[in-house]
Amino acid sequence: MTHAAYPALRLRRTRRHAWSRAMVAENILTPADLIWPLFVTEGTQVEEPISTLPGVSRWSVDLLVERAKEAAAAGIPCLALFPNTPAALRSERGEEALNPDNLMCRASRAIKEAGVPIGILTDVALDPYTAHGHDGLLDGEGLVLNDETMEILVEQALNQARNGADIIAPSDMMDGRIGLIRAALEQEGLINVQIMAYAAKYASAFYGPFRDAVSSRGLLKGDKKNYQMDSANSEEALREVALDLAEGADTVMVKPGLPYLDIVALVKRRFEVPVFAYQVSGEYAMIEAAVAAGAGERDGLVMETLMAFKRAGASGVLTYHALHAARLMGG
Repeated sequence: MTHAAYPALRLRRTRRHAWSRAMVAENILTPADLIWPLFVTEGTQVEEPISTLPGVSRWSVDLLVERAKEAAAAGIPCLALFPNTPAALRSERGEEALNPDNLMCRASRAIKEAGVPIGILTDVALDPYTAHGHDGLLDGEGLVLNDETMEILVEQALNQARNGADIIAPSDMMDGRIGLIRAALEQEGLINVQIMAYAAKYASAFYGPFRDAVSSRGLLKGDKKNYQMDSANSEEALREVALDLAEGADTVMVKPGLPYLDIVALVKRRFEVPVFAYQVSGEYAMIEAAVAAGAGERDGLVMETLMAFKRAGASGVLTYHALHAARLMGG
């Protein structure tokens, strides 16, 4: 293709006015692109600020419903829920994950019963429920057992789906779990429950504040490198995505976010399916630390990073800045 050259071509012409920049913008960010992760804790009228996530709190179920109403009013289409399970309810096998009255299920039901017009995404993994902080059952050497873990994950997914979850999001990285969960949902008649697979979830240094939020950091024995992905690998991510889609995932996720934008772009180009990215707790904390240090301005940092996800091909972003960003966009 032949283009005109300077001075006939001046690319700055379309940048001169805000109306013109808006008219030729290649990507548009709206509140509908956001999913807001929220942490649930026990009690009534409880808000527990999380020190390593400034501006983020754990909420009791009653106050979580109010946050859901705020999110819906701002145009956010979906919430991602994570429980802060009390220590007394944690066990080696994470049986609390199967309790229909656990924090996750109570929160989902409460939002539905309040009639809040918002989707609910629930995390499927055992780390919020285990005494050892891992996403599954351990063998005698401390390695996570794949097939034995999947049996519990299927029951956990069904438990969440029966209690109001619209999207089941397995974050455990066990091989084969998407197919088993999809088959179980079909058998139960829960055919409209979506699966958003954490398809490319990396063993990352950016998860620390999240583990504080669900009180698993001090419990974790060893690391998660024997089941989460190696940050050196990208082709492996494509294999993981291909498997999850073949097993019945409706959408896929890349986690963390900004350090893995190349993976988001690769997945979108290869598979042409809805791809979501999780701007994880460490990424959020870094922005807040920059703001606190006077090194950057929050609004600009938030909106620019979110646009980076859209530019890379993400259909949406899970971010702790979701409500703030939605309100900046006029939601």
